[in-house]
Amino acid sequence: MAAEAHSEGASEPQRTSRRFPQLTRDTARPEGGGRAASGDHRAPARQWPLLTVLGGVALGLLLVALDAFRIGSIVIGLSLLAGAALRWALPSVGMLAVRSRFTDMITYGGLGFVIVILAMMVQPRPWIHLPLLDDIVHFTVR
Repeated sequence: MAAEAHSEGASEPQRTSRRFPQLTRDTARPEGGGRAASGDHRAPARQWPLLTVLGGVALGLLLVALDAFRIGSIVIGLSLLAGAALRWALPSVGMLAVRSRFTDMITYGGLGFVIVILAMMVQPRPWIHLPLLDDIVHFTVR
């Protein structure tokens, strides 16, 4: 009787199954996924955080192509770290927001950090030396 009263007053159809629908009608925008600039600006201005990160990555790839591997890789890593900082500092970053704010910051920051560290360790003449990695290589390869 209570189910009938609920279904009479409700405007949405009652689901008969607990399974998710096969056709998704819409998805939720990620937290902070709104425009970075107001709607009266042109599309590139509304997406400036993403274009900033992509521009840095493109510059890094150009440096790698011009045979400056270490510097180019560091620029790529720093661009991803800048993306993490933008994701943390700005309330809306447009298409730079892919997942939740925390997940994006961890993903961009972690990837950027690892790329910078590996670029500094590349042979010949590494800029930093981590003895722990020598032990890991000795244990697994040698």
